[in-house]
Amino acid sequence: MTATTLLLLAHPAAPPPSGLTISAQAGIAPTGDLELCFDLAGAIDALRIPPLAAPEACDGLWQHTCCEAFIRERGSSAYREFNFSPSRQWAAYNFPDYRQRDPDWQPPAAPEIRVTRTATGLRLDARVPAALLPPAPAWQLGLSLVAEATTGDLSYWALAHGSERPDFHHPASFVLDLSRS
Repeated sequence: MTATTLLLLAHPAAPPPSGLTISAQAGIAPTGDLELCFDLAGAIDALRIPPLAAPEACDGLWQHTCCEAFIRERGSSAYREFNFSPSRQWAAYNFPDYRQRDPDWQPPAAPEIRVTRTATGLRLDARVPAALLPPAPAWQLGLSLVAEATTGDLSYWALAHGSERPDFHHPASFVLDLSRS
């Protein structure tokens, strides 16, 4: 994937472990799939990282260390949310409008998740099949991450924070523009 590396910012209402940095990349593959990469570096030992599990759909992943992507057609209020756990479990949701989840929407495909852990960091690569994405030539993305400290405290990271409380669904969080070739 050829993409610019972007730093995620911790929300000031939930301070992260000292020394932790998080960056992300996003790009569109020739197949139309969305390719994402999240790099956690620094104070990785201060985090609870879920152990590897079967790569399957699972709700509630955001309650622990979890990478997230929100994607919408440029200018639309409808969007999709994707959660990627370092366990390799995932979730996909459809929202016709701000925080109005469509309970009947079923993901027609599953994302692929690869996790690489080193002594100083963790890298999560996710590939979201085109079948899961909104059918649009141009998108706006919000990339984010929930980091669970070993103390159980959560910090919330995003490209942009649009409210006083952490809220990855907030329209101001969709700041990365991507277009299909």
